[in-house]
Amino acid sequence: MSLPPAVRERGRLVAGGAVVGSVATPVLVAGLVALGGFGPLAAAETAFAFGGLWFGLALLGWAGSVASGRAIEAAQEHLDADSGWTERRSRRAMARIGGFGAGMMLVAPVVGTAVG
Repeated sequence: MSLPPAVRERGRLVAGGAVVGSVATPVLVAGLVALGGFGPLAAAETAFAFGGLWFGLALLGWAGSVASGRAIEAAQEHLDADSGWTERRSRRAMARIGGFGAGMMLVAPVVGTAVG
């Protein structure tokens, strides 16, 4: 069974962000331990919270884009103040950011278990 192209494209957006978040998590944990004076488990917990922050902000931003995107585009057109912002591009950006946060939240417990 083949997935529709739109589903594959959206999956790539989220998965790409998740891969970046997954790679960034051990780097963040190592940096917090080496430079921040955190214990390994506390650093992993902090990385999880950091990922949760990005995930939550992305959900909020995505919902805002969906809820008021057309109104913002219409206001830009009416005021002749086109900034290049579009609802579609905003939703895509929030999907990537959400994937990044989700990737951090998935990998942080694994790192915490490995070092703890």
